[in-house]
Amino acid sequence: MPPSTLAPSSRPLSGRYLSFAEREEIAIQHAQGGGVRQIARHMGRSESTISRELRRNAATRGGELEYRASTAQWHAERAARRPKPAKLAVNATLRTYVQDRLAGMVVAASGAAVPGPTVPWKGRRHGPRKDRRWALAWSPEQIAHRLRHDFPHDETMRISHEAIYQSLYVQGRGALRRELTACLRTGRALRLPRARSRGRGKLFIVPEIMISERPAEVTDRAVPGHWEGNLILGLESSAIGTLVERTTRFTMLLHLPRMAEHGIGVRVKNGPPLAGHGAEAVRDSIAYTVSSLPEQLRRSLTWDQGAEMSQHARLKIDTGLDVYFCDPHSPWQRGTNENTNGLLRQFFRGAPI
Repeated sequence: MPPSTLAPSSRPLSGRYLSFAEREEIAIQHAQGGGVRQIARHMGRSESTISRELRRNAATRGGELEYRASTAQWHAERAARRPKPAKLAVNATLRTYVQDRLAGMVVAASGAAVPGPTVPWKGRRHGPRKDRRWALAWSPEQIAHRLRHDFPHDETMRISHEAIYQSLYVQGRGALRRELTACLRTGRALRLPRARSRGRGKLFIVPEIMISERPAEVTDRAVPGHWEGNLILGLESSAIGTLVERTTRFTMLLHLPRMAEHGIGVRVKNGPPLAGHGAEAVRDSIAYTVSSLPEQLRRSLTWDQGAEMSQHARLKIDTGLDVYFCDPHSPWQRGTNENTNGLLRQFFRGAPI
């Protein structure tokens, strides 16, 4: 079946794919001696896109990698034809190799068991995984990289980690046993759509309290009274809080003792935060700690988007601190606190906090 993009009524190609006109431009630039980076800058494309195009779709007749636009277009159209047989479905040796490592049951030719990757138990993983079996299993990415080591000269024994995930999740490409999804570290039987994960966010985060709205005086560190904070988690769900003043680097620790009911009875999922670092406990500890400071030293507090700060509005009323939140996965936005926490983790290592 030819790709749908070749139909007369089809819409133009999206910007993700190279068009024939772009391939002509690549051929001209390449013939003039232009390098990959120069061509990429001229066309506004990624360097990896140009490099991959010159490598994959070049003419190979006579053993020479001469790039021609018409030949490259033919290669691209042929590769886009669907359906295509899944690699795991037609290569039994590769399929067995992948399944054994996904299941954590790897045996060498001598009969000895091959140890899998070391996966320490952190006590925070949940999901419908098979009991402890996932701790012996290899991840698809580990399998994909290991193939190059075990079969360095066999190009048929190559597969990407994405192809393994698709074989597990996508109906019609299921060359692997579906029950192997229980051995993945996520334990998901279905892939989580990106759109759903993108839409996730903290309900207490609004644009007005993001770090981009923080006053300029906080950035230049000229005025004291602006703090950065976070939690340091220890063994057995223990934690301490840290507050670091940006100008003087003065550090205060927050005492977060466990609740009286902690350790009594069976642990309840989504129950009250008995470990002592829930939102209410953190709010009370910050308010108690900063209340000893003069009012001019209580200007703002920058925190990451942890759920322990969900009561930031009440904290502002109690202390007068303007609370701001960093962008997701951006710890460098509170670098002073991150550096201090690294030193404290080294000091507290090996014992419950």
